Amino acid sequence: MNTNIEELESIIEYSFNNKELLVNALTHTSYVNENPSKDVFDNERLEYLGDAVLEVVSSKFIYQSYPDMNEGEMTKFRASLVCEPTLASDARDVKLPDFLYLGKGEESSGGRNRDSIISDAFEALIAAIFLDGGYEKAEEFIMKFAMNDIEHKRLFNDSKSILQERVEKTKRGELEYKIIDEKGPDHDKTFTVAAIIDGKTVGTGVGPNKKAAEQKAAFNALKDIEG
Repeated sequence: MNTNIEELESIIEYSFNNKELLVNALTHTSYVNENPSKDVFDNERLEYLGDAVLEVVSSKFIYQSYPDMNEGEMTKFRASLVCEPTLASDARDVKLPDFLYLGKGEESSGGRNRDSIISDAFEALIAAIFLDGGYEKAEEFIMKFAMNDIEHKRLFNDSKSILQERVEKTKRGELEYKIIDEKGPDHDKTFTVAAIIDGKTVGTGVGPNKKAAEQKAAFNALKDIEG
């Protein structure tokens, strides 16, 4: 764990007036449970608030940037930008996992790499910035570190449906996904999945669950198919 929060502030390009808010955003409930004597709070309430702020900012961005989208399309698009895997990726981009306060048990079980924990901390960080610097600062952070690389994120999170459409349109054969490898203990498994069209593997993906691995396999298949 990196306890140099000034380093994190440098990465996210925001300096907190109230450093306790930042520490709060970085503190997982497992750390609080293992350290009851310390005057610390977990980030669950901040995560709740950050989720709401993120929804407002992302909705505004999509509404203003994509005037031809209908409500259903906007809802689906927003979901791809604020889903757990995407937010976890955003968190890793700013090295957020390195700074999390985790309990020893959670640490030893791979919690620092778990998407659910990392994505929640990212939303908690958004809330901390919102409370410390106001809506504009939170919006700046979200636009810089969450509403970036939009088309790549959109393609990745819609990969399975896009690949299915491509297969049906070109009549390439039947698309299926198959687990080809499974490693690790039950609480920290890693799955490798192959995307197969008409008996031929067209892409593979690795993830912490079958769904995530399938999405990555579809994404890699699309990259290969579309050159």
